[in-house]
This record gives sequence, structure tokens and C-alpha cells, in this order.
Amino acid sequence: MSENSADRLDVVLLKAGRTKIRYTGELLDDDGTRVEVRAPWAGDGVRDFGFVRFEPGDVFTEYYWRDRWYAIKEVRSATGALKGWYCDITRPAVLPHARTRSTGGTPVGPELIVEDLDLDLWVSADGTDVRRLDEDEFADSGLARTDPEAAAAARSALDELESLARGGDFTTLLV
Repeated sequence: MSENSADRLDVVLLKAGRTKIRYTGELLDDDGTRVEVRAPWAGDGVRDFGFVRFEPGDVFTEYYWRDRWYAIKEVRSATGALKGWYCDITRPAVLPHARTRSTGGTPVGPELIVEDLDLDLWVSADGTDVRRLDEDEFADSGLARTDPEAAAAARSALDELESLARGGDFTTLLV
């Protein structure tokens, strides 16, 4: 990660109005629509999904869009081997200007804010394993009742990503 604090930002993942996780990443690119961030695995210890393990040393290159309802995280092992892509269905990302601390007004730096909508997609490195995840959590969230337009956009985003992954066009989103 770059030592230049201007290249760093906090990624804040919200879920149901609360901060699920916050971590610091290196801002690689921001073209005004898509934000690219690199960060080490921010979880505690190993997370074994059965089809992939996230573990200390893994590096995530994350792609967020201001105009799309998903985020794509390319996952590589500590040795650089591609594990695959974990896709979160989210509201479009928000990257406001640098924020300040409530005491003293000291600039803290930018934070990328992303609201997780429960649906996920996994795509293995070789593209043969494409899995829709957490559809039960999405149904239980009540989003279809409380914000039907957002729920429809989330389902549409998951369908789009799955179609691209199964059609072999998935990685075109990342260039």
C-alpha cells in the first residue's frame, strides 16, 4: 500500500443502516464513475465459504461504481494467485470529499461509502463456478416491501452479473 496518505481512503460498508466493516485501502483509480481500491483482507482470521477461503495475506482489488448497483472484488492469495471474484450487490457507491473530525475540524481523508443489499455472486478464477449467494438474507431483509425500486434494482444487478459471468464477458467490467 502506498505511504502517501492522499492515495488512501476508508471503505465503509453499511448494512441495514449500520457500519458492517470499515477498512483502509489504497485508491488506485477514480474516473468519476468507477473507483478502484486495493486492500488486504480486512476480516478477522480465515473465512471459509466451502468454495473459497479468505485469509490473512489475501489482497482484494475492489471496483465500485457510482452508477451501478454492485461492487466487484478480485481476490488474490498472498502469492498473487487469482482465487476469483466476490461481487456484492449494493446501492451505487458514494465518495464524498474529505471529511473532518467532529472535534477540531481536522481533515481525516476520503471515505467510500457502500450500502450492502445482501445479495452476492461468486465467480471462480476459471469461471466454471458461478454462485448466487444470500438470496434468503435478501428476502428476509424486507427491502422488497420497504423499498421496492431498490429491491428490483438489486435483483437486476445480480442477474446482469450472473449473465456476464456465465457468458464469459465478466472481466470486461474491470478494464
